[in-house]
Amino acid sequence: MRFDVPTLFSLMLIQSLALALLLPLLLGWCDSIAARRAQLGAAAQAVGWGLLLLPPEGSRLTATLALGLLSASVTLLWMAADRWLPGRLGRFFQYGMPLLVMVGYGAGWDNYALRLAWSNGCIGLQMLAFGVSLMQPVKRGPVGNLRWRLLFTISLGLLALLNLARAYLAGFDTGNLPRFDAPHPLNMAFAVVANVCVLSAAIAILVAWRGESEAELRRLSQVDAATGLANRRAFQQRSVDMISMARRYSEPLMLLVMDLDGCKAINATHGELKGDQAIALFARCLDEQKRLGDVIARIDGQRFAVMMARSDLVGPPALDRRVREALLELAPRELGFTLGYSAGWAKLRNGDRNIEDLLHRAEAALYAAKRQGKGRLCAEPGLEAELSVAVPA
Repeated sequence: MRFDVPTLFSLMLIQSLALALLLPLLLGWCDSIAARRAQLGAAAQAVGWGLLLLPPEGSRLTATLALGLLSASVTLLWMAADRWLPGRLGRFFQYGMPLLVMVGYGAGWDNYALRLAWSNGCIGLQMLAFGVSLMQPVKRGPVGNLRWRLLFTISLGLLALLNLARAYLAGFDTGNLPRFDAPHPLNMAFAVVANVCVLSAAIAILVAWRGESEAELRRLSQVDAATGLANRRAFQQRSVDMISMARRYSEPLMLLVMDLDGCKAINATHGELKGDQAIALFARCLDEQKRLGDVIARIDGQRFAVMMARSDLVGPPALDRRVREALLELAPRELGFTLGYSAGWAKLRNGDRNIEDLLHRAEAALYAAKRQGKGRLCAEPGLEAELSVAVPA
C-alpha cells in the first residue's frame, strides 16, 4: 500500500473521528469535567479535519471555521489538563487563540501563503505553550502522573515545531509552499506526526482519566456520603498524625464525641427523610463552628467526633456551646422541630496507645451525659477539676 500525503491525512481524519466516537464510549458522559472537555476537544478536532480535508474543496469561510475548530480542540484539551492539574499557565492565551486564528485567516490577507503562515504559526505556538504548561511543577490536583504529561508534551512539541516550520515556509519561502495536498517532505512529516499525536493523545487522556477516577475512589473511601465529612476510617488515619504531632511538640489534644438525641423518635414521627436531614444539619453546624485545623468525622450512624489539636481545656466546651446555639437557631427553621445532642470529651494522656484509648474515655463521658438526662456535655473523670482550675469562677 502506497502512503502518500493525501492518504496519510485521510488516515488522520479517520483516527480523529474514531477518537471522537470512542472517548464517550470508553469514558461515558461521566461526572469528570476534565473528561468531558477532552471529549469535546476530540470532537472539535474531528470536525475541523473533516471540513478541511473532505471533498469537495471548501470555501475560505469553511477553511476558516475548520482552522478555528482545530485551534479550539487544543484549547479544550488544555482546559481538561488544567482541571486535572490546576494552575496551568496560558489561560487567556489558550482562550483567545481560536478567535485569533479565525480572524487572521478569514478576515486577513488575500494572499493564501500569508494566511497559511498565520494559521500554522498561531496553532504551533498554541501547542508549544500547551506542552510547556503540562511540564509545570504540579502543586495540587488529582492527576500528577508524569508519564501521560510527557507523552502529551513530546507529541505536541513535535507537531508544534512542524506547524512552525510550515508557517516559515509559507511566509518566507513561497516557492516551497507546503499546501495540504502537495507532496512536500514537510507535509509528509507533518501527516505522520499528526497521526501519532492522535494516538498518543487518546492514550494520555485515558491515563489521566484513570488517575482522576482512582483519586476520586480514594477520596470517596474516606468520606461519609450523607454528610461530606470524613468517615471513621479516615478519622483513624488522620488521628495517627495528630497524636504524633501532639506528642512530639508536647501540645494538648482534645477529643469531643457527640451523639444526636432521639434519632429513632425523629424517624418514627417525622420520617426517615427528616432523620437524614437532621443528621446533615448537625454535620453542617459542626463544620461551620469548628476551628481551623479541627478534624470532624461521622464515626457511626448519629455519632460524630471532633479532634481538636492545640486546644486548651476550654476548647471543647466552647465548641459545644457554639454548636448548640447554631442548632437552636437553625433546626426549628429548617426541620420544623428542635434538635439536641449529648456529648463527652477527653484529653490525650501519656499512656494512650492510639485513638481508640482516647475515644473509649470520651465515649464513657458521653454515656455519662446520656445517663444524666441527655442534651449536655460531660468530661472524662478528672477533667472537670482541671477545667475549674484553668478557668476560676
